Amino acid sequence: MTEVLAVAVITVLAVIAPGADFAMVVRNSYLHGRRTGLLGAVGVAAGVLVHVTYTMLGVGLLIASSAFLFTVIKLVGAAYLVYIGVRTFRARTEVTVDLDHRTGLTPFAALRTGFLTNVLNPKTTLFVVSTFAQVVGPGTPVVQQVGYGLFMSLAHLLWFGVVAVFFSQSRMRTLMLRGQKVLNKVIGSVLAGLGVSLAFAPSH
Repeated sequence: MTEVLAVAVITVLAVIAPGADFAMVVRNSYLHGRRTGLLGAVGVAAGVLVHVTYTMLGVGLLIASSAFLFTVIKLVGAAYLVYIGVRTFRARTEVTVDLDHRTGLTPFAALRTGFLTNVLNPKTTLFVVSTFAQVVGPGTPVVQQVGYGLFMSLAHLLWFGVVAVFFSQSRMRTLMLRGQKVLNKVIGSVLAGLGVSLAFAPSH
């Protein structure tokens, strides 16, 4: 598996794994309709770009200052992927969605909610940092790094756009939530396997 393919797989799995972003988009779509859900998805995608920007700067500084520290971060990132994979595989509870409080959301509020939910989510920080630590090296062009970041953002936008469309129709909610347990098993297994393989992969 090439490193480019690895970042694609990790990103897709990280996006579709149910979490805070998923719960927020589900709730807003279910309570307020498709447009509100889609605006939340746009906010999430914008939040990802914030994580990507500071990660690119930080990883770049690590590469320039200390190859040893960069290697340590890379191994820690791989270990984190294994940890998250195992936890996801063993998860027995489904993501909870608060559907009790129907408060009005303006378009700007919907966008802001999606943005803040993602920006303030430490799991997104760790996923982005872990992924970049695996695929970025001293010879990785900045344009390629930007491409990784844009792909991460676009993947979030597309997935949560789909979620918004599904959950703006109430009959689809049960169907999609019912598949969470199986999804967790698949995502957990692949993430753990990727973490192990990346830990032993040669550096750039």
